[in-house]
Amino acid sequence: MHSEYNKLIRPLARGLAISLIVMIAFSVSDCTSGHVASVKVISDSTGHKLTVDDTDYFINGMNWDYYPIGTNYSYILWDQPEEFILKVLDDEMSAMKAMGVNTIRQYVGVPPRWVKYIYETYDIFTILNHPFARYGMEIDGKWIANVNYGDPATRDKVLADVISMIEQFRYVPGVLMWLLGNENNYGLIWESSETQDMPEAQANHLQQARDLYSLFNEAIRIIHIRDNRRPVAIANGDDQFIDLIAQEIKNLDIFGTNSYRGASFGDLFQVVNDKLGVPLLFTEFGADAYHATEMREDQTSQARYLLENWGEIYSNSRGHGTIGNAIGGCTFQFSDGWWKSGPDDNLDIHDIHASWANGGYFEDFVHGNNNMNEEWFGVCGKEAAETEGIYKLLPRKAYYVLQQVHQLNPLSPELSLEDIQSHFASITSSLMDTLSSESEKADEMITP
Repeated sequence: MHSEYNKLIRPLARGLAISLIVMIAFSVSDCTSGHVASVKVISDSTGHKLTVDDTDYFINGMNWDYYPIGTNYSYILWDQPEEFILKVLDDEMSAMKAMGVNTIRQYVGVPPRWVKYIYETYDIFTILNHPFARYGMEIDGKWIANVNYGDPATRDKVLADVISMIEQFRYVPGVLMWLLGNENNYGLIWESSETQDMPEAQANHLQQARDLYSLFNEAIRIIHIRDNRRPVAIANGDDQFIDLIAQEIKNLDIFGTNSYRGASFGDLFQVVNDKLGVPLLFTEFGADAYHATEMREDQTSQARYLLENWGEIYSNSRGHGTIGNAIGGCTFQFSDGWWKSGPDDNLDIHDIHASWANGGYFEDFVHGNNNMNEEWFGVCGKEAAETEGIYKLLPRKAYYVLQQVHQLNPLSPELSLEDIQSHFASITSSLMDTLSSESEKADEMITP
């Protein structure tokens, strides 16, 4: 999410090294044996779509990580015993599979064998995300928190890291696409690691942005040479600098965006179509499940926002007479992160501190006050379980709403726009009401 500037510094700094260690521990054949799918972007007058081995594929995705209650960004699941990892993956992937999720977004640091395992066991692809120095990088033996993308040494180091990722994973079954960055454009503007509102670019940021996007272009060029099986996307913060993106990234396959606009994405589909002419993937979007003004859990609003968001994504998929450039999205996120409000404090407390403001989420927005609760974005809550490090998932109304959403394949040839709209209307009128009593009970549970 856009406010998570400092969340992954240590894990991501170690990510590629961890993967290399694992590659030594497990033979290459262990990780790369099996079928590697061919993923293509198909574009014509009706819009854009993905195919996997020539079969239409729509991304019903989820941003996924695993942080037990009481831990923070320094915790690494893949450092745990294999039996523990298998238990976690069985719990988490089974729950997502039952929800209709077919794709998860993960950062580098996940060992190749587990990407393959998730795919072959649960039929869930991974969008593999390289941070592109978003959270800092070691340059010439010195840690640089906010890198200069115009610096030649930095550019060389970033590209070398990207190449390392490709070489480790290009023959690994289960990698759907390569994703570069995570709101790196916001990182050019924010002056600290503290959570802030959506940043606005100034004239003095333009050269920095140009350096960033030209480096993205070079990385994509290199990836295309080394792997012709998968497309490449970037994860931009909303549509900021989109004119620069059009100028600097000439070989972009997919425009990924982290977009938090409330119930509607507004003109985003049209803008991306007009400016870039490539498929649109929502790499992050979502709503928290806490009402900042009434100080209570609010599952209903969260579910409604996600329902509206996914309705727009489905409606703007290929072949329905709309913009036709949406290829899916990754909901943010699967389970609550109890460490995000203060990553070093109160890790065993589900914090109700709202850390930034967004008027798009109108139910609890008050001018001058923050209303976005970082620790409550999960479509599942969590509570401690008996096994150390294992938590119990508590599916929210949003989980069940999205379960119904993902039953529909928007790329079915017989499906019309009216059919899609009817599907979402039925969820609104039936499922939301059906779960209201259950949700009201949950809404009364206030965690101090």
